[in-house]
Amino acid sequence: MDLSVPHRCVVHSSSSCCSSQLLKPRFQLVPTPNQIKHPLVSINQRYKFYPMEVQRTTGCSASSLLNDHGSPITADPPVDTVRDRIGSVKRVTNETNVFVELNLDGVGSPDSSTGIPFLDHMLDQLASHGLFDVHVKAVGDTHIDDHHTNEDVALAIGTALLGALGDRKGINRFGDFTAPLDEALVHVALDLSGRPHLNYDLHIPTERVGTYDTQLVEHFFQSLVNTSGMTLHIRQLAGKNSHHIIEATFKAFARALRQATEYDPRRRGTVPSSKGVLSRS
Repeated sequence: MDLSVPHRCVVHSSSSCCSSQLLKPRFQLVPTPNQIKHPLVSINQRYKFYPMEVQRTTGCSASSLLNDHGSPITADPPVDTVRDRIGSVKRVTNETNVFVELNLDGVGSPDSSTGIPFLDHMLDQLASHGLFDVHVKAVGDTHIDDHHTNEDVALAIGTALLGALGDRKGINRFGDFTAPLDEALVHVALDLSGRPHLNYDLHIPTERVGTYDTQLVEHFFQSLVNTSGMTLHIRQLAGKNSHHIIEATFKAFARALRQATEYDPRRRGTVPSSKGVLSRS
């Protein structure tokens, strides 16, 4: 018996909304018997994916939830922007097969399997420190090297982010964070401007961390920037350990992106631009 992906958990706006509903996972991939018996079969046999499209649904109001002190949460986004900000993308090429689901209003749920262990570890940082639900499933030609899978995962994450943001009404737009990790210190500033640009200034002392080629860090962020329409500046302020430098970068990026995607209550649902529009094109 073939197992398939369960239906998406959609929470609609209503007075019966509850926090337990909101915290349900947005996405789950269930392994088929083929995956268990034959781990090297193609990804199409191992998983069943949603169609390639951006998934958008209406979310419930935060005012029906309670904070840690038992008081109502009042910092709702503007009424005309209330929706689940979820982007789902499937990207298939002759080199890779990638599925990404990104929930900007998640709980920090990580679920990544790319075939590149260090990249999975970095995507876990993105979820945990951004409080995003980041679900990535990828199979690629890693028998050659990690380049194509690293690139296509980043392209898909950028596309999912683009879809999840929608018209970008009411968001902060800008994010800025400096993250330390032991001796390493990395500063990230970003603008969800619709204009792709990367300024990358990391000095990673080794060529590899585990099996991961450290040149792929820059390529990951360049690919993500290209599809999301983001201006991104990354600066290393200190650091000698390659693992620490890269992990501090992903943590700073996660926190900066969290700032930029969160709602500004004073914005009142307007687009954060004097032009009145933020567009990828």
